[in-house]
Amino acid sequence: MDDLRTLNRRYVAAASAADGAYYRWARHSGVTMHTLDLLYAMDDGLPHSQKQVCEEWMLPKTSVNTVVRACREAGYITLEPMPEQPRQRQLCLTEAGRAYARETLEELYAAEEQAMEATVERFGAEFVDAVEFFSARFGAAIERNMKEEKPSV
Repeated sequence: MDDLRTLNRRYVAAASAADGAYYRWARHSGVTMHTLDLLYAMDDGLPHSQKQVCEEWMLPKTSVNTVVRACREAGYITLEPMPEQPRQRQLCLTEAGRAYARETLEELYAAEEQAMEATVERFGAEFVDAVEFFSARFGAAIERNMKEEKPSV
């Protein structure tokens, strides 16, 4: 049990250090962490609603709404109707938004690629499979534990 706890603490510390690197990059780039998250999420070229971004990236709705509003005012994002869900709007990067995302993310992507290349060279591509597996199992365990009744204090 102690060995698993130690491994988990190492994993959480490593994940926090990676999150910290993204935070430092956001600060260096002059954007908020949530702006970086939104640009990163939208830079895959696929359509996204605010709801999808919040759910997939575990971002607070109010924060995403604030960032979307600011990006719309800056001319980086437009909202377009989603054909399959008329009540929702699709977030679309404008030409200026794509340039802004490219400028903000280009060096970040290069750093990610360097780190991933070294990691895959050492541990193999299964490294990502292992992280995804852990995340899915951990999320499922949390969901199960939240459904169990806890005694009142």
